[in-house]
Amino acid sequence: MGAKVKTMERRGATWTERVYLIEICKGMATTFRHFLRNLLDNSKLYVRHYPEVQPEIPVRWRGRHRLTTHEDGTVKCVACFMCQTNCPANCISIEAGERLDGKTEKMPVKFTIDLLECIYCGYCVEACPLDAIRMDTGIFSVTGYNRDSFVLSLEELLQTPGAFSEEEYKKGGA
Repeated sequence: MGAKVKTMERRGATWTERVYLIEICKGMATTFRHFLRNLLDNSKLYVRHYPEVQPEIPVRWRGRHRLTTHEDGTVKCVACFMCQTNCPANCISIEAGERLDGKTEKMPVKFTIDLLECIYCGYCVEACPLDAIRMDTGIFSVTGYNRDSFVLSLEELLQTPGAFSEEEYKKGGA
């Protein structure tokens, strides 16, 4: 059983193909043709009118992080370090402390997420055994003026509301 071998003709053998300036001019002519076509008839251009028209965000969209709370307002996180351990970007930092409300043994005293290092993979959400961390805020455009504004603290994570109701979130397959 012999393998079929297809012999390809080598390009660049002619003098005009070896002079790259001619090929560059051909490419620029194609680009200029597209530019003129779009300039004269822009009705076929696909344009997003962001931020005036916000995109439709599905429930499973991984947006900015948030921490969830119990009905009484206490944080669900028990500082088990599962999200920190499972994060491939090492952007989550947790310091555990003693919990005094009797729900569990410990709670996070310090919980920070560096959004500039985060790759938004969602592994932290999957690793959390208590559904304490979610990425269902609907915030997909994170902007800031300095690096410190991209490091979210425990208070900021607790204050961020979810964009979807609990029923929508559960139905979305979280």
